[in-house]
Amino acid sequence: MAAHRSGPLKQQNKAHKGGRHHGGGSAQRDSKGRVGPKILCKKLKRQLSRIDQRHRASQLRKQKRESVLAEKRQLGSKDGPPHQVLVVPLHSRISLPEAFKLLQNEDLGTVYLSERGSTQSFMLLCPSLKHRWFFTYARPGDLHTLLDMAKVADTILFLLDPLEGWDSTGDYCLSCLFAQGLPTYTLAVQGLSGFPPKKQIDARKKLSKMVEKRFPEDKLLLLDTQQESGMLLRQLANQKQRHLAFRDRRAYLFAHVADFVPSEESDLVGTLKISGYVRGRTLNINSLLHIVGHGDFQMNQIDAPVDPFPLNPRMIKSQKKPNMAMEVCVTDAAADMEEDLKVLMKADPDHQESLQTEAIPDPMEGEQTWPTEEELDEADDLLKQRSRVLKKVPKGTSSYQAEWILDEGDESDGEGGEYDDIQHEGFMEEESQDGSGEEEEEECETMTLGESVRDDLYDEKVDAEDEERMLEKYKQERLEEMFPDEMDTPRDVAARIRFQKYRGLKSFRTSPWDPKENLPRDYARIFQFQNFVNTRKRIFKEIEEKEAEGAEVGWYVTLHVSDVPVSVVEYFRQGAPLIAFSLLPYEQKMSVLNMVVSRNPGNTEPVKAKEELIFHCGFRRFRASPLFSQHTAADKHKFQRFLTADAALVVTVFAPITFPPASVLLFKQRRNGMHSLIATGHLFSVDPDRMVIKRVVLSGHPFKIFTKMAVVRYMFFNREDVMWFKPVELRTKWGRRGHIKEPLGTHGHMKCSFDGKLKSQDTVLMNLYKRVFPKWTYDPYVPEPVPWVKSDISSTVSEVDME
Repeated sequence: MAAHRSGPLKQQNKAHKGGRHHGGGSAQRDSKGRVGPKILCKKLKRQLSRIDQRHRASQLRKQKRESVLAEKRQLGSKDGPPHQVLVVPLHSRISLPEAFKLLQNEDLGTVYLSERGSTQSFMLLCPSLKHRWFFTYARPGDLHTLLDMAKVADTILFLLDPLEGWDSTGDYCLSCLFAQGLPTYTLAVQGLSGFPPKKQIDARKKLSKMVEKRFPEDKLLLLDTQQESGMLLRQLANQKQRHLAFRDRRAYLFAHVADFVPSEESDLVGTLKISGYVRGRTLNINSLLHIVGHGDFQMNQIDAPVDPFPLNPRMIKSQKKPNMAMEVCVTDAAADMEEDLKVLMKADPDHQESLQTEAIPDPMEGEQTWPTEEELDEADDLLKQRSRVLKKVPKGTSSYQAEWILDEGDESDGEGGEYDDIQHEGFMEEESQDGSGEEEEEECETMTLGESVRDDLYDEKVDAEDEERMLEKYKQERLEEMFPDEMDTPRDVAARIRFQKYRGLKSFRTSPWDPKENLPRDYARIFQFQNFVNTRKRIFKEIEEKEAEGAEVGWYVTLHVSDVPVSVVEYFRQGAPLIAFSLLPYEQKMSVLNMVVSRNPGNTEPVKAKEELIFHCGFRRFRASPLFSQHTAADKHKFQRFLTADAALVVTVFAPITFPPASVLLFKQRRNGMHSLIATGHLFSVDPDRMVIKRVVLSGHPFKIFTKMAVVRYMFFNREDVMWFKPVELRTKWGRRGHIKEPLGTHGHMKCSFDGKLKSQDTVLMNLYKRVFPKWTYDPYVPEPVPWVKSDISSTVSEVDME
């Protein structure tokens, strides 16, 4: 029997297409080795098979593991710098001498004590673990020392109380350290063995729950016996290291020894010799050196003395006990030190970085030069072409008589029409006429504040003047929240004079504003990048790829720093740490820094713009008076009069260039000398063209309301001001928009038209804008704060009752 064959009219269905869900294996089978033309003509992109992908991933994991192990082996080894551990007691009941006595474990190795001023530190050499540690400490109340030491510490050892963990001073210390950036850290509990055995488990559980708020998933180690201290040292040696971005790309050094050689001209300035271990990156002698808290300096020589703390010192026999070997450091004698001293390198004046921080402004730059003859002829021809106007005149009229004949369109079509055009042109220019007394008039800005009624809670310990000043700040901040940017029109000064530097904008978001117009003279002193992002990428790429010449990481060197004031070495001899960072190119030059910060929830004191604050930006600290502005993606950013707590703001200051990433801490110095943490954040950009626009809102009230017309009063108080601000658009709090039609009378009443009918309870508003610039108040010297105590910290979170 013959098989059935389908006829020509059988339905043909389309074959299934995989589309985006096409597998890799089927794609290889379908292609049969063919390669698309787009892949051939462009950079060859290898398509790895599944086995090759797994092999590549395992190679990357192996490389990363090897790099981590190499870094861990180098830190504290004989070829690397000692493992620097910062011990921070977080509670007043912690006994620091007992902790140091346990860590000075002579069973593990040799201990070298060093006392300088009121501080103590020691070096622990452990040949059995092939590791060496350098232990130092910082009290939580000594804020500058704590933050500076944390910038260079490899590990921070926090000592906790078994009952409370940390007190208010310790909590404040942790807030500052978390904001700056924590390196590797370890938690140790002191005093838990003094509890009964049954209560030790409960105390440890309660402490673990308490610690979870700050340190989730971190184990607690004990520090009460020699055995526990040995376990702690092994934990410190084997811990994975965390990185701080601002120090990974720079060479830095913690001074173990410092000496001062005065210059021939003066005993107040001379050469500072700093000895210590190079960390981070290779130290180039031609780069600049920043000594934290003291400024930028040049180096003229780097010496290489013998390492005073070798991991495997030479063994000599003691004369008293010949059977016992004693480990000594062979470089203790000064004569041996001088004999073994080697000069590594000297600075090259042709390649050394300059200390110039500011650009020298040229007063003639931008001035109009005298035009040439050709330019004068061209201007005359252009003027003649523009002045040629065709008019119908009677026969026999001369050119002089024709100038006086008006066309029909030239006649004024109403009262004040020509005056309005002149006022419109004068107002809508990009910047109004300059006034010599901007700063004086800026200080004259006043707001009418209502009388505040408060209870009489006077106390002898409370400063009445300080309370009045703080109350006034709270009232201004509250009024700013209720009526943002609103200001009463002054009656003693004409509004067109008081607000002559302000302008109206059709739209704050889309209206153009040239960032280069009417810049202050301070902008001639700063440096600006053509493209900051590309410059930063290029410098970071050179750091990663190029092999720098200089002192390698782990070398013990002596830096000869030129033109250093004698106060630096006196500061070191008093017990304060001396820390130096090498600067990247351009980091000594001044520019405009923008930082994104958020308000610290533990501080509610009102902070006004242009108040002097203390900045900790990366490895620098300085004083400046910042501007606050909104953090938006637009080209114009609205100025904020107060540091608000509900949103992140951008802080703008004049300061030396620093390449992000870098942490930012803002402190405010109180009248008693203490520093309170105001805000924390990070460095955003270095951009002088970022425009901060100040807004002023003038308000008026509808007097008579018609269909779409209204008579508004109390916005201005004379006819000339109404005519001057006539081109500016009006708005209301309920969303209406309108314009000024004409003035009525001489007392500032004006007729206005709107896009809808006004309500009697509505308010008419006018927005005026002006660009503001930061003040040049940069000061690299920051006075030492008064140490914190518990009562002082608790007082910072108290609020003044405004109700």
